[in-house]
Amino acid sequence: MLRLAKLCIWAMLAAALTLWSLKNVSAEDNAEPPKGHPDSSQWADLFTPDLSNAIFPAGVWSWQDGVLTATEDQCIWTKDQYTNFVLDLEFKNAEGTNSGVVVRCSDIKNWIPNSIEIQICDDFAEKWAKMPKTWHCGAIFGHLAPTKSMVKKPGEWNRMTITCRGPMVYVVLNGELVTQMDMRKWTSAKTNPDGSEIPPWLSRPVAELSLTGHIGLQGKHGDAPIWFRNIKIKVLEN
Repeated sequence: MLRLAKLCIWAMLAAALTLWSLKNVSAEDNAEPPKGHPDSSQWADLFTPDLSNAIFPAGVWSWQDGVLTATEDQCIWTKDQYTNFVLDLEFKNAEGTNSGVVVRCSDIKNWIPNSIEIQICDDFAEKWAKMPKTWHCGAIFGHLAPTKSMVKKPGEWNRMTITCRGPMVYVVLNGELVTQMDMRKWTSAKTNPDGSEIPPWLSRPVAELSLTGHIGLQGKHGDAPIWFRNIKIKVLEN
């Protein structure tokens, strides 16, 4: 009887663990992808007006009439770290802009292999148009191309919404869901799931990256400026 009772207890524990696992997988895998942009007017600002909650080299980033911009190729980072969230912002390219939004960064001093970058780029510029699709605006840089080109011409404001929920990353650009990544599928640092090559400087498999990290904006990269405004964030329940 004692042996039978122990077996029953182990069976119940195993069943409970299985149900817990299925519940958690279901919550991540079966979540509806975002449709369009949210009403973020009441959300928290990612960066304060005095940038006191940010990390950046002195004098590089500043607000100018509600627009955040940089004078050098340096990132600005949140002091806080985030796991599950929705980030909603507007950006404006110049001719030849190459910038990005960086999420889930575990090391801001060596951020390139230790984060995910959602590419912001002037796809109309010849030098960037010739690059792989995984370098185009709305891409998960080096890993996943956008399903369509939605970026506007230089000088026009674009809207981007990034949702990070568990291992899923979604990008909505100007009203269209252009990218959705399941980080668990990127188990190699050399090739993407579709067989395309990953740039060598992205030296860690995405599947091994932390789900919690800093959020950053890339500065004046590629000798062309970038402008951001209305940068809002909503933290999601874990």
